[in-house]
Amino acid sequence: MAGHSKWANIQHRKGRQDAARSKLFSKLSKEITVAAKMGDPDPDKNPRLRLAVKEAKSQSVPKDVIDRAIKKSQAGEGDDYEEIRYEGYGPGGVAVIVEAMTDNRNRTASNVRSTFTKAGGNLGETGSVGFMFDRKGEIVYPADVGDADTVMMAAIEAGAEDVESSEDGHVIFCADTDLNEVSNALEAELGESESTKLIWKPTTTTELDLDGMQKLMKLIDALEDDDDVQRVTANFEASDEVMDQL
Repeated sequence: MAGHSKWANIQHRKGRQDAARSKLFSKLSKEITVAAKMGDPDPDKNPRLRLAVKEAKSQSVPKDVIDRAIKKSQAGEGDDYEEIRYEGYGPGGVAVIVEAMTDNRNRTASNVRSTFTKAGGNLGETGSVGFMFDRKGEIVYPADVGDADTVMMAAIEAGAEDVESSEDGHVIFCADTDLNEVSNALEAELGESESTKLIWKPTTTTELDLDGMQKLMKLIDALEDDDDVQRVTANFEASDEVMDQL
Protein backbone atom coordinates (compact mmCIF):
# COMPACT_ATOMS: atom_id res chain seq x y z
CA MET A 1 0.00 0.00 0.00
CA ALA A 2 3.03 2.25 0.20
CA GLY A 3 2.29 3.21 -3.38
CA HIS A 4 -0.95 4.83 -2.34
CA SER A 5 0.42 7.26 0.21
CA LYS A 6 3.17 8.01 -2.29
CA TRP A 7 0.61 8.74 -4.99
CA ALA A 8 -1.26 11.13 -2.67
CA ASN A 9 2.01 12.89 -1.92
CA ILE A 10 2.85 13.28 -5.62
CA GLN A 11 -0.52 14.87 -6.33
CA HIS A 12 -0.01 17.23 -3.42
CA ARG A 13 3.49 18.18 -4.52
CA LYS A 14 2.40 18.81 -8.10
CA GLY A 15 -0.23 21.26 -6.86
CA ARG A 16 -3.00 19.29 -8.54
CA GLN A 17 -5.07 19.76 -5.40
CA ASP A 18 -6.36 23.23 -6.29
CA ALA A 19 -6.76 22.54 -9.98
CA ALA A 20 -8.77 19.41 -9.28
CA ARG A 21 -10.74 20.75 -6.31
CA SER A 22 -13.93 21.70 -8.15
CA LYS A 23 -13.89 18.36 -9.98
CA LEU A 24 -13.35 16.56 -6.67
CA PHE A 25 -16.24 18.46 -5.06
CA SER A 26 -18.51 17.44 -7.91
CA LYS A 27 -17.50 13.75 -7.61
CA LEU A 28 -18.02 13.74 -3.85
CA SER A 29 -21.39 15.49 -4.29
CA LYS A 30 -22.44 12.85 -6.82
CA GLU A 31 -21.59 10.07 -4.35
CA ILE A 32 -23.63 11.84 -1.63
CA THR A 33 -26.65 12.24 -3.94
CA VAL A 34 -26.58 8.58 -5.00
CA ALA A 35 -26.01 7.33 -1.43
CA ALA A 36 -28.96 9.41 -0.19
CA LYS A 37 -31.08 8.18 -3.09
CA MET A 38 -30.34 4.52 -2.33
CA GLY A 39 -31.12 4.80 1.39
CA ASP A 40 -32.32 7.27 3.99
CA PRO A 41 -31.47 10.98 3.49
CA ASP A 42 -30.44 11.12 7.17
CA PRO A 43 -26.71 10.20 7.44
CA ASP A 44 -27.28 8.73 10.93
CA LYS A 45 -29.63 6.13 9.43
CA ASN A 46 -27.65 5.51 6.22
CA PRO A 47 -24.07 4.21 6.69
CA ARG A 48 -23.07 4.75 3.05
CA LEU A 49 -24.32 8.35 3.13
CA ARG A 50 -22.60 8.94 6.48
CA LEU A 51 -19.27 7.79 5.03
CA ALA A 52 -19.78 9.88 1.87
CA VAL A 53 -20.49 12.98 3.98
CA LYS A 54 -17.49 12.26 6.21
CA GLU A 55 -15.19 11.90 3.19
CA ALA A 56 -16.57 15.14 1.69
CA LYS A 57 -15.94 17.00 4.96
CA SER A 58 -12.39 15.66 5.13
CA GLN A 59 -11.81 17.22 1.69
CA SER A 60 -13.19 20.57 2.93
CA VAL A 61 -16.41 20.41 0.92
CA PRO A 62 -18.63 23.22 2.35
CA LYS A 63 -21.69 22.23 4.37
CA ASP A 64 -24.09 23.95 1.95
CA VAL A 65 -22.67 21.89 -0.95
CA ILE A 66 -23.23 18.69 1.08
CA ASP A 67 -26.79 19.72 2.02
CA ARG A 68 -27.54 20.59 -1.61
CA ALA A 69 -26.30 17.17 -2.76
CA ILE A 70 -28.61 15.42 -0.26
CA LYS A 71 -31.56 17.61 -1.34
CA LYS A 72 -30.91 16.70 -4.99
CA SER A 73 -31.62 13.06 -4.15
CA GLN A 74 -35.06 14.04 -2.84
CA ALA A 75 -35.72 16.10 -5.97
CA GLY A 76 -35.33 13.02 -8.16
CA GLU A 77 -31.74 13.63 -9.27
CA GLY A 78 -29.35 10.71 -9.16
CA ASP A 79 -32.01 8.33 -10.49
CA ASP A 80 -30.13 7.64 -13.70
CA TYR A 81 -26.69 7.00 -12.22
CA GLU A 82 -25.33 3.49 -12.18
CA GLU A 83 -22.06 2.34 -10.66
CA ILE A 84 -19.68 0.53 -12.97
CA ARG A 85 -16.22 -0.90 -12.34
CA TYR A 86 -13.68 -1.15 -15.15
CA GLU A 87 -10.49 -3.19 -14.90
CA GLY A 88 -7.42 -3.17 -17.05
CA TYR A 89 -3.66 -2.99 -17.33
CA GLY A 90 -1.68 0.23 -17.46
CA PRO A 91 1.89 0.79 -18.70
CA GLY A 92 4.36 -1.72 -17.29
CA GLY A 93 1.61 -4.26 -16.64
CA VAL A 94 0.25 -2.43 -13.59
CA ALA A 95 -3.29 -3.53 -12.63
CA VAL A 96 -5.79 -0.65 -12.61
CA ILE A 97 -9.34 -0.51 -11.22
CA VAL A 98 -11.56 2.38 -12.32
CA GLU A 99 -14.77 3.07 -10.39
CA ALA A 100 -17.30 5.15 -12.30
CA MET A 101 -20.76 6.55 -11.71
CA THR A 102 -22.54 7.35 -14.94
CA ASP A 103 -25.86 8.13 -16.58
CA ASN A 104 -24.52 6.92 -19.94
CA ARG A 105 -22.76 3.57 -19.84
CA ASN A 106 -21.71 3.67 -23.51
CA ARG A 107 -20.08 7.10 -23.23
CA THR A 108 -18.14 6.14 -20.12
CA ALA A 109 -16.96 2.78 -21.47
CA SER A 110 -15.79 4.40 -24.69
CA ASN A 111 -13.92 7.19 -22.86
CA VAL A 112 -12.25 4.82 -20.38
CA ARG A 113 -11.23 2.41 -23.17
CA SER A 114 -9.68 5.15 -25.30
CA THR A 115 -7.85 6.64 -22.28
CA PHE A 116 -6.26 3.23 -21.55
CA THR A 117 -5.30 2.75 -25.21
CA LYS A 118 -3.75 6.22 -25.58
CA ALA A 119 -1.64 5.63 -22.45
CA GLY A 120 -0.28 2.32 -23.70
CA GLY A 121 -2.54 0.19 -21.52
CA ASN A 122 -5.55 -1.94 -22.28
CA LEU A 123 -9.00 -2.34 -20.79
CA GLY A 124 -9.86 -5.90 -19.77
CA GLU A 125 -13.01 -7.74 -18.74
CA THR A 126 -14.51 -7.26 -15.28
CA GLY A 127 -12.54 -9.58 -13.01
CA SER A 128 -9.39 -9.47 -15.14
CA VAL A 129 -7.39 -7.72 -12.39
CA GLY A 130 -9.87 -7.62 -9.49
CA PHE A 131 -8.38 -10.80 -8.01
CA MET A 132 -5.20 -8.83 -7.24
CA PHE A 133 -7.08 -6.55 -4.81
CA ASP A 134 -9.15 -6.95 -1.64
CA ARG A 135 -12.12 -4.70 -0.87
CA LYS A 136 -11.31 -3.03 2.46
CA GLY A 137 -12.28 -0.11 4.66
CA GLU A 138 -9.50 2.46 5.10
CA ILE A 139 -9.36 5.05 7.90
CA VAL A 140 -6.54 7.60 7.93
CA TYR A 141 -5.29 9.57 10.95
CA PRO A 142 -2.51 12.17 11.15
CA ALA A 143 0.77 11.15 12.80
CA ASP A 144 0.21 13.48 15.78
CA VAL A 145 -2.91 11.62 16.95
CA GLY A 146 -0.62 9.24 18.86
CA ASP A 147 2.31 6.87 18.53
CA ALA A 148 2.09 3.58 16.63
CA ASP A 149 1.32 1.52 19.76
CA THR A 150 -1.50 3.82 20.89
CA VAL A 151 -3.14 3.73 17.45
CA MET A 152 -2.61 -0.04 17.14
CA MET A 153 -4.35 -0.65 20.48
CA ALA A 154 -7.26 1.64 19.53
CA ALA A 155 -7.56 -0.13 16.17
CA ILE A 156 -7.60 -3.61 17.75
CA GLU A 157 -10.26 -2.48 20.26
CA ALA A 158 -12.33 -1.06 17.38
CA GLY A 159 -12.22 -4.33 15.44
CA ALA A 160 -9.75 -3.31 12.71
CA GLU A 161 -7.57 -5.84 10.89
CA ASP A 162 -4.30 -3.99 10.30
CA VAL A 163 -2.47 -0.70 10.87
CA GLU A 164 0.37 0.88 8.90
CA SER A 165 2.08 3.71 10.79
CA SER A 166 4.74 6.01 9.33
CA GLU A 167 5.89 9.61 9.66
CA ASP A 168 3.08 10.53 7.22
CA GLY A 169 0.38 9.19 9.56
CA HIS A 170 -1.58 6.07 10.45
CA VAL A 171 -3.59 4.03 7.95
CA ILE A 172 -6.05 1.59 9.52
CA PHE A 173 -7.65 -1.23 7.51
CA CYS A 174 -10.78 -3.23 8.30
CA ALA A 175 -13.27 -5.53 6.57
CA ASP A 176 -15.37 -3.55 4.07
CA THR A 177 -18.59 -4.48 5.89
CA ASP A 178 -17.17 -3.22 9.24
CA LEU A 179 -16.10 0.25 8.08
CA ASN A 180 -18.98 2.20 9.62
CA GLU A 181 -18.69 0.40 12.98
CA VAL A 182 -14.87 0.56 13.17
CA SER A 183 -14.72 4.24 12.15
CA ASN A 184 -17.31 5.15 14.81
CA ALA A 185 -15.34 3.31 17.51
CA LEU A 186 -12.06 4.96 16.43
CA GLU A 187 -13.69 8.39 16.36
CA ALA A 188 -14.74 7.96 20.00
CA GLU A 189 -11.15 7.03 20.89
CA LEU A 190 -8.97 9.15 18.57
CA GLY A 191 -11.27 11.90 17.31
CA GLU A 192 -12.20 12.76 13.72
CA SER A 193 -10.26 10.90 11.03
CA GLU A 194 -8.64 12.58 8.03
CA SER A 195 -10.35 10.14 5.67
CA THR A 196 -12.76 7.20 5.90
CA LYS A 197 -13.62 5.24 2.78
CA LEU A 198 -13.87 1.91 0.99
CA ILE A 199 -10.82 1.09 -1.11
CA TRP A 200 -9.32 -1.63 -3.28
CA LYS A 201 -6.17 -2.77 -1.45
CA PRO A 202 -3.59 -4.48 -3.67
CA THR A 203 -2.57 -7.97 -2.56
CA THR A 204 0.32 -7.97 -5.03
CA THR A 205 2.24 -5.01 -6.48
CA THR A 206 4.23 -4.25 -9.64
CA GLU A 207 7.51 -2.34 -9.34
CA LEU A 208 7.94 0.57 -11.76
CA ASP A 209 10.98 2.56 -12.83
CA LEU A 210 10.89 6.32 -13.48
CA ASP A 211 9.68 5.96 -17.08
CA GLY A 212 6.95 3.53 -16.02
CA MET A 213 5.80 5.82 -13.20
CA GLN A 214 5.60 8.83 -15.51
CA LYS A 215 3.48 6.86 -18.00
CA LEU A 216 1.23 5.52 -15.23
CA MET A 217 0.74 9.01 -13.79
CA LYS A 218 -0.37 10.24 -17.22
CA LEU A 219 -2.95 7.44 -17.41
CA ILE A 220 -4.29 8.04 -13.89
CA ASP A 221 -4.42 11.82 -14.41
CA ALA A 222 -6.37 11.36 -17.66
CA LEU A 223 -8.80 8.89 -16.05
CA GLU A 224 -9.37 11.15 -13.02
CA ASP A 225 -10.11 14.06 -15.35
CA ASP A 226 -13.16 12.19 -16.68
CA ASP A 227 -16.31 13.48 -14.96
CA ASP A 228 -17.80 9.97 -14.83
CA VAL A 229 -14.80 8.47 -13.00
CA GLN A 230 -15.06 8.51 -9.20
CA ARG A 231 -11.85 6.72 -8.17
CA VAL A 232 -8.79 5.07 -9.72
CA THR A 233 -6.64 2.46 -7.96
CA ALA A 234 -3.41 0.90 -9.24
CA ASN A 235 -1.13 -1.74 -7.71
CA PHE A 236 2.16 0.03 -8.42
CA GLU A 237 5.22 0.16 -6.20
CA ALA A 238 8.18 2.47 -6.74
CA SER A 239 11.42 3.15 -4.89
CA ASP A 240 11.93 6.39 -2.96
CA GLU A 241 14.59 7.34 -5.54
CA VAL A 242 12.06 7.09 -8.36
CA MET A 243 9.42 8.99 -6.38
CA ASP A 244 11.88 11.81 -5.64
CA GLN A 245 12.56 12.29 -9.36
CA LEU A 246 8.90 12.72 -10.32
